[in-house]
Amino acid sequence: MARSHIYIGLSVIACALSAVAASRPQRADASLPVPPTVAMPGSPTIPDSDAIADILNTPVPDSTLAVPLLQRTLISDVDSDSLAAAVMPAGIDTPARSLIRREKVDLDNVVKFSAKDSMIMEGRNTAYMYGDAKLDYGDMKLEAEKVSMNMANSNVYAVGLPDSTGELIGTPVFTDKSGEYESETMSYNFKSQRGFITNVVTEQGEGYLTGGRTKKMENGEYFLQNGRYSTCNDHDHPHFYFQLTKAKVKPKSNIVTGPAYMVLAGLPLPLAVPFGYFPFSEKYSSGIIFPTFGDDYNRGFYLSNGGYYFAINDNIDLALTGEIYTKGSWGLTAQSSYVKRYKYNGSFNISYLTTIYGEKGNPDYSKQTNFQVLWNHSQDSKANPNMSLSASVNFTSSGYSRNDLNSYYSPSFTENTKSSTVNMTYRFPNSKWSLSTTANIAQRTSDSTLTVSFPNLTASMSQIYPFKRKRAVGKERWYEKIKLSYSGQFQNSLTAKQDVFFQKSLVKDWRNGARHSVPISATFSVFKYLNLTPSLQINDRMYTNKVRRQWDPNASAEVCDTTYGFYNVWDFQGSLSLDTKIYGFFQPMKFLGDKVKMIRHVLTPTISFSGNPDFGSPFFGYYGKYHYMNSQGEMVERQYSMFPNAVFGVPGTGRSGSVSLSLANNLEMKVKSDADSTGEKKISLIENFTVSQSYNFAADSMNWSNINTSLMLRLVKNFNLNLNATWDVYTYQLSPTGTPVRVNVPRWKVGKGLGRLSSTGTSFSYTFNNNTFKRGKDKDKNKDKNRRRRGSDDDDFDDDYDEEGDNFAGNNDRRRGSDDDSVDMGADGYMDWSVPWNLTFNYSVNYGYGTFNKKKMEYDGRITQNLSFSGNIQPTKNWNFGFSASYNFDTHKLAYMNCNISRDLHCFTMTASFVPVGPYKSYNFHISVKSSMLSDLKYDKRSSYSNGITWY
Repeated sequence: MARSHIYIGLSVIACALSAVAASRPQRADASLPVPPTVAMPGSPTIPDSDAIADILNTPVPDSTLAVPLLQRTLISDVDSDSLAAAVMPAGIDTPARSLIRREKVDLDNVVKFSAKDSMIMEGRNTAYMYGDAKLDYGDMKLEAEKVSMNMANSNVYAVGLPDSTGELIGTPVFTDKSGEYESETMSYNFKSQRGFITNVVTEQGEGYLTGGRTKKMENGEYFLQNGRYSTCNDHDHPHFYFQLTKAKVKPKSNIVTGPAYMVLAGLPLPLAVPFGYFPFSEKYSSGIIFPTFGDDYNRGFYLSNGGYYFAINDNIDLALTGEIYTKGSWGLTAQSSYVKRYKYNGSFNISYLTTIYGEKGNPDYSKQTNFQVLWNHSQDSKANPNMSLSASVNFTSSGYSRNDLNSYYSPSFTENTKSSTVNMTYRFPNSKWSLSTTANIAQRTSDSTLTVSFPNLTASMSQIYPFKRKRAVGKERWYEKIKLSYSGQFQNSLTAKQDVFFQKSLVKDWRNGARHSVPISATFSVFKYLNLTPSLQINDRMYTNKVRRQWDPNASAEVCDTTYGFYNVWDFQGSLSLDTKIYGFFQPMKFLGDKVKMIRHVLTPTISFSGNPDFGSPFFGYYGKYHYMNSQGEMVERQYSMFPNAVFGVPGTGRSGSVSLSLANNLEMKVKSDADSTGEKKISLIENFTVSQSYNFAADSMNWSNINTSLMLRLVKNFNLNLNATWDVYTYQLSPTGTPVRVNVPRWKVGKGLGRLSSTGTSFSYTFNNNTFKRGKDKDKNKDKNRRRRGSDDDDFDDDYDEEGDNFAGNNDRRRGSDDDSVDMGADGYMDWSVPWNLTFNYSVNYGYGTFNKKKMEYDGRITQNLSFSGNIQPTKNWNFGFSASYNFDTHKLAYMNCNISRDLHCFTMTASFVPVGPYKSYNFHISVKSSMLSDLKYDKRSSYSNGITWY
C-alpha cells in the first residue's frame, strides 16, 4: 500500500514538470545566434565570455529588447530563477515567475556624455565625441576637444586637437574629489578608477605640479615621473622649478619626491636634494616651523624663526621659535593669537634675546640681555555691556631694538618713547557709577628711563540733578537745575632708570595718593539772551607722607624730616560766568560780484568771576617756613611745600579774586555752488579765534595774567591748522645775584607794547599724491586707473612682456594664470601712462624763551622744529621705491633715513633696504620666492650698523 502511494506521487510530479517544460516561451527571432555553452557536471550549460561578446556585437532588431549581461555577478545579485537553474540537476525545469531577466550592469553611476561638434557611435559600446566634449560619471568630470569611449572595457581616452594656427586647444581637464588636473593626453578606466596622464598640470597647495608621466591610482594617489614642482603659474615656461625624477602625490596632503634639483630660468643649478617633502594641508594642525638661515657681520651665521607651532584649539594657538648664531648669541620667542567669537580677541609676543659681541677675553667683548613684551587685547562691545577690558602693551628693554635684526628697517627703530596701557572698566547696571583700573608704563629709550603707574583706580559718578523732582508739576524750579558729579582717583607711580628700578623702595620711592573731585554747577537764563552759570569746585587729596624742612646753622644746610601717616590736602574754588552769542551779517556790494551771498560773524563773549582763599597760610598747614642767613649775611625767609613729591600736587599760594574775559570768533561765508544740490555751500574763513585774559584783584602784585590766544583755520578739506600762543605782559630785571626776574611793571607802561610772544607752537601732517592737484572726475578716474593697475592681489603681476626689457617674465602660454593685462588708453589713442606716488610730511614747530639777553633785558626767542617725511613711488607695475627720513634742524643734517627698493619678479620678490646716513649705516639685500612654503629658497646679504661702512 505504501509503495503504491509513492508511485502515484512520482507520476504526479513527472506530469507537472512535463507541463511546465511545454509552456516555456520561444525566441522572438530565430535568426539570432545561439551562444555555445560550457557543460559542467551536474549543472545546466552557461554561455562563455566569447559567446557574450559575439552577442553584444550582433545587431539587434528594434523589436527586440536588449538586456546587458554580466561579465561577473555576485550571488546576492542573482534572482531566484537564475539561482534555481544553477543548482537544479540538468533536465529538471522549474516554473518561471518572470519573463524579464533583471541584472545589474558593472558601473555604479550613470554615464552622461555630450559634444558640441559631432558624435560617432560604433556598435553599442564605442563612441567618439568631438568639439568641447564632456563626460560625467559620478564625482568624476572630463572635458576635452576629443574623447573616445569604450563601454565594453570601461576605458576613456581624451586628447586636445590643433586649431587652424597649429596651437593645441581643448586639452583634457579631469576633475574629481582630489582636485582639477589638466594634461595633454589622458586615459581613464571607470571600473578600476585608474588612469594614465601625460604632461599633467594641477595645483597642489601653494604650487603647481606639471609635466612628466603620471599614473592615477584607485585610492586617489598619483605617481609621477620626470615632473616639475613650482609656485610659478607660468606652467610652460616657469621662472624656476624643482625637477622631480619621481614623486608620489597625495592630493591636498603632501608630495614626496625622490632625487630632485633646481632649475632657474631654464638653467639647471647644482642645488640638488636626495629627497623632498612638500606638505600642504587645509586643516588647522600643529607642526614644525622650519628655520631660515643667514649671516650677520658681528654675530656670524644663524638659524632664526625655527620652532614648533601648537594648534591648541579653535580659539588659541602658540608658536615657539628661536634663533641661534655661530658666535654665541641666541634668542627665544613665544607668539600667540586668541579669539572668542562675540567675546574678545588679542595676541601677545614675548621675546628674549642674548647678544654677544667679540671674543671672550678680548677688550671688545660684551654680552647683553634684552627682552620685549607685546600684547594687544580688545573686547567685543556685545560681550558685556557693563565691563570692558583693553590692552595695548609695547614694552622693550633699552637695547632690544638695536640688537634685533628685524628692527633695523622698521619705524620702531627710531622711536624714542614707548607706552603701554591696560585698562578695565566696570559700569554698575542701572547706576550712574563706574569703576576703572589702569596700568601705564612709559619708556624713554634714549636714557633707559621708566615711568610706571600701577595700580591706578578711578571711581566716577556721572552728572546728576539731586534736587530734581521725580514727578514735576508746573515749571522747573531754580534749584532743580543744580547738577553735580564725582570723580575719585588713586595713583601709585615711580620714575627710575631701568637698571635700578626694582631696587627702589615701595614706601619711600614710590609716589602715591588719592584725589576726590566734586564739581557743582547750574545754568540759568537771564534777560532771555544771557546765560549765567555759578559753579563750585571742591578737591581733596590724600597723601601718606609729609616733609618738614629746617635750617641747620652748624652745617649751613637744609635738613629734611619725613613723617609717614595719612594727610588730607583739600581746596575749593568758586566762580560765576556770564556768556552770550552775538551774530553779525555782511552782504558784499553787488558791484563786487554775486558769487558771495553772505558773510556771517559769530562773536561769543564770556566774562567770569572766580575766587579762592590763600591756601599757603599756616591755617591750612600745606606750606612751611624757615629762616636762614645767605652769603651776604642777610636773614632770608623761605617758604616750602610739605608735599614736594605729591602725585596730584598741592593748592597754590596766595588769594585769588579774579575776573576773566574771553572772546571767541567764528567767520563763515556762504557762496554759490553748482556742485551742491542746494545751489550754495558754506566756506569756513576762521573756524575759531579766541583771546582771553584775567585780572586778579586779590593779588598784591602781578595782577594781570598772560594773554592766551588760539587759532583754528580750515585750510583745505581734512586739514586744519591749530595754533596756540601765550603773550607775556610784564617786563624783566636782574636780581642782586644777576638772574633775570619778572617784575611788577607791565610792558605797556614802558612802551614795549601790550604783550610779547613767549610761547607758541603747532604741528601738522599732510600727504600729497596723484589726486592732490586734480579735481572732480579726473580724480575719480585716476583712482580707478591705480586700482586696476595694482589689481586685486599683489601677486598677480603677470605681463606678456617685461616693462624693463629684460624679458625675465617670459612669454605666457595657454595654461598660464589669467591676469589683468589691460592697458588704459587716452582720448588720442595712445597709452595713458601714470605713476602712482605719495609724499607725506610731518612737521612741528615750537617757539619759546631761550637765553636771557642782558642788553635788551629780554629773553631771546628759541625755535624748535621737527620734520619727518616719507614717500613712495611706483614708476612701473613691478618696481617700487620708498623712503622715510627725519631732519635735525640743530645740526642741519638728516638724523635718520631709511630707503627701500622692491621689485616684483612674478614668483620672486626682491627688496633692498639701506640706511645711508647717521650712526646706523647699513644695508640689506633680500631675494626670495613669494610662497611661504618655500620661504627658505632665498638669498640674503646684510651688513651691520657697527661695521664701519663708508658711503661717501
